[in-house]
Amino acid sequence: MAKRPLNIALIGYSFMGKAHSNAWRQVARFFDTPYEPVLKVICGRNEDKVRAARDKYGWDEYATNYEDVINRSDIDVVDVTTANNSHALIAGAAARCGKTVLCEKPLATNLADARDMLATAEAAGITHAICHNYRYAPAVSMAKRLIDQGRIGHIYHFRGVYLQDWILDPSFPVVWRLDKDVAGSGSHGDLAAHLIDVARWLVGEIGEVSGMLDTFVKQRPRLAEIDDRLGGKASDEMADVTVDDSSIFMARFANGAVGTFEASRFCAGRKNHQRWEINGSKGSLVFNLERMNELEVYFDADPPETRGFRLVQTTDGCHPFTGDYWPIAHIIGYEHTFTNLLKELLDSLAAGKPASPNWVDGVRNQAVLEAVEKSSASRAWEKPEA
Repeated sequence: MAKRPLNIALIGYSFMGKAHSNAWRQVARFFDTPYEPVLKVICGRNEDKVRAARDKYGWDEYATNYEDVINRSDIDVVDVTTANNSHALIAGAAARCGKTVLCEKPLATNLADARDMLATAEAAGITHAICHNYRYAPAVSMAKRLIDQGRIGHIYHFRGVYLQDWILDPSFPVVWRLDKDVAGSGSHGDLAAHLIDVARWLVGEIGEVSGMLDTFVKQRPRLAEIDDRLGGKASDEMADVTVDDSSIFMARFANGAVGTFEASRFCAGRKNHQRWEINGSKGSLVFNLERMNELEVYFDADPPETRGFRLVQTTDGCHPFTGDYWPIAHIIGYEHTFTNLLKELLDSLAAGKPASPNWVDGVRNQAVLEAVEKSSASRAWEKPEA
């Protein structure tokens, strides 16, 4: 049976634009989806760069005005990968146009805008999704399956870290991710947001937090020239860093579990170190993004003589997603987490069901982020107000 074409518009063309372009191009090559995504138009403000992205990433057309794109009758899905402060504007407008909308995380730079986006989407009756792609690393989805099966019992602990070092050098300039007006927050919204989402998905809703945010380098060179990644050429002028460099918080989950979360861009030697551990009454699970094809498991029900942590390579056909890629032990990588998320989105569209994760998750994640910010200021426990 021929697949139904689904015309995609991508707003944004740099790091996430590259990742999303690849995923849209590959999803129907690996998975038996009812749709054939058509890379119809990519949009960005810089005409030279967006034209180059069209050619490099395989889009049919390019555009420089997102309003023209989202109003086109031939566009079915709008995928928003722009800087954080434009998510509410662009994704909200696309929702009002009746499009299916996928938005990068965080959903917005603040809880009020995130709530408005969700209300807009629900009023329009659209399918909405947020790109928390790490849910769909096969090992993480396998952890979800084991937890839902009761294999580790009642959960007591979640502890997670997401550590990088790319701004360790104080001479690194103030790029947009270090500007609160554009990014909303620093390591907190960029890195801790991923930990929050996976913790909510695997353990449950977060009921209370106590945290602290810190900025270690408070001034950096002003950016004179921007490139397509996170860098650029520094000027001789200095500018304030208005976001956090480090985010640390404790959490109490609604189901009684407790958690610790740490995110930082100041951890020398850590390039993209996301690791979490979950401990339950019957066992434990451990995931490390830098070894993303593996899941460490411990089950107390195992015989005493062989009981202990063991490494499961989640590359067999019995594991989530991997049966559609390569033979066992032929590993997949970072880009496939986006492809897997799109597979789930396309399945949701075909079934007429809500996507997962969606903007409800985006609002709840943002509520936790803001509760931690409030706690850092008040030095008291705070409750997320989703």
